Amino acid sequence: MMTESPRWFKSSYSDNGGNCVEVAADFAASRGIVPVRDSKVVDGPVIAVPGTAFAAFVAGVRGGTFDTV
Repeated sequence: MMTESPRWFKSSYSDNGGNCVEVAADFAASRGIVPVRDSKVVDGPVIAVPGTAFAAFVAGVRGGTFDTV
C-alpha cells in the first residue's frame, strides 16, 4: 500500500499554459524513481523514470547536451 503522495512540480518556464510535464522528484530519495506525467492529463498515465537516469537527463539539459540551436 502506498502511503505517501507524490508532490508534483512543474517548471517555472511552463507559465505559458502550453504543453508541459510535471515530475514528482520527492520519490527519488524514498523510492529511487521520478514519476513524470502530462500536466494537462493529471489522471493519465505516469512514467516512472529511474532516479539516476533522471539526474543524468537534468545534467544533460543544464550542460547544453540537447541544444539544437
